[in-house]
Amino acid sequence: MANDRFGELRERLMAEIAAEAVLTAGHTGKASFSGRVMRVMGSVPRHEFVPPEIQAYAYLNRPLPIGCDKTISQPFIVALMTDLLEVGPGDTVLEVGAGAGYQAAVLAELAGRVYTVDIIEELARGTERRLRRLGYDEVAVRVGNGYFGWPEFAPFERIIVTAAAELIPPPLIGQLKPGGRMVIPTGIPERQMLTLVEKSPAGTLTTRDILPVRFSELEEPAGPAGVA
Repeated sequence: MANDRFGELRERLMAEIAAEAVLTAGHTGKASFSGRVMRVMGSVPRHEFVPPEIQAYAYLNRPLPIGCDKTISQPFIVALMTDLLEVGPGDTVLEVGAGAGYQAAVLAELAGRVYTVDIIEELARGTERRLRRLGYDEVAVRVGNGYFGWPEFAPFERIIVTAAAELIPPPLIGQLKPGGRMVIPTGIPERQMLTLVEKSPAGTLTTRDILPVRFSELEEPAGPAGVA
């Protein structure tokens, strides 16, 4: 739970997330998010995942800089992507793009186990220390190119990608369990779309465009996979 000094700001943020869900329902098909997701969004201390000098802005409904030319995602987008995943208590989740660890912390409150990957070592190591300090022991962090997922622990019931790829990476499709869901921004930088991918029990893929978005680009490989 966030510190009490942020209580009023946190309540205001939750009201803004609920209002934006209504405003975007024509795109998303969702006028509200599940109670489980909203409870977690209201309890994970976002101020712990931003630099100390901007903690006062942590509960604004906007992305914020976290260093390395990266940002922590807008809370509404975190809530939307999490809601679309429909994470169950026993699910194993792969996150591509650990960032500061905020999305992983949200997922950890809902899932059984979370594996998160970031290509920037400074961010991944900082996230690992932060999540341990905050008690999120069910999250594993790895330095590597998330395009290739985390094959050692595949398949995953749920996959979430917080960087945009022009096309859905084939390794992630392969690591998604039959019956599973993936949420990923796709498309070229000027025309990105949040996309829901569902894999049927028989392995058939279906995709649905959800909402226009803007994410940093997923680093796609020029050669064989390599992880630290």
